[in-house]
Amino acid sequence: MTRTFKIFRSCVGAAALAALSVPAFLPASTALAASPAEQEQLDQAVAALRAITTVKADFVQTDRNGQSVRGQLTLKRPGRIRFQYEKSARLLIVGDGKALTMVDYAVNQVQRWPIGNSPLGALLDPNRDVAKFGTVRPTGNPNVISVEVRDRGHPEYGIITLIFTRNSAAPGGLELSYWVALDSQNQRTTIALSNHRYGVPVTDNDFRWTDPRPASRR
Repeated sequence: MTRTFKIFRSCVGAAALAALSVPAFLPASTALAASPAEQEQLDQAVAALRAITTVKADFVQTDRNGQSVRGQLTLKRPGRIRFQYEKSARLLIVGDGKALTMVDYAVNQVQRWPIGNSPLGALLDPNRDVAKFGTVRPTGNPNVISVEVRDRGHPEYGIITLIFTRNSAAPGGLELSYWVALDSQNQRTTIALSNHRYGVPVTDNDFRWTDPRPASRR
């Protein structure tokens, strides 16, 4: 493995963890009060997320240095998600509703963390009320809604911001266009979505993965 490729893989893995593992929900005691207009926008964003049954979309993940990697996102309610990175990355992230698993086929490693400690909980669990824990941020564009989520009691967890664009063809009339994660070291990671396909056939087999580790290490 070349030094350049090692650096690339390190950036991909770090960016994936930053983008996916920042806790998404504030404790109720630290949630900020929203104005009626902000509450309406939050409700719209929540309704749009909950209206999704299945979706496939292309994504581009970009780290703070501008390095990007592409892939395909597959989501199925309840609780399943898959980030299939381009072949050169040799990386896969799968959520089964309880945990997120990052599979690194280049070094035969597997990492898991609770999905409840991830911003993806907002996408995967329609029963979670994101409206209680997010804060609407002004965008200057009536067709764009920005929802920032952070745990003010734990600044080390960082910040996640979900950006929605009005689209009458999307469930609930809003489409999740991208999200931005900022960790405690101000490392910024963006995952931008495009070519959304809603209601497409998705089976449980789409969320299976091959364990690259020797049997003795599993």
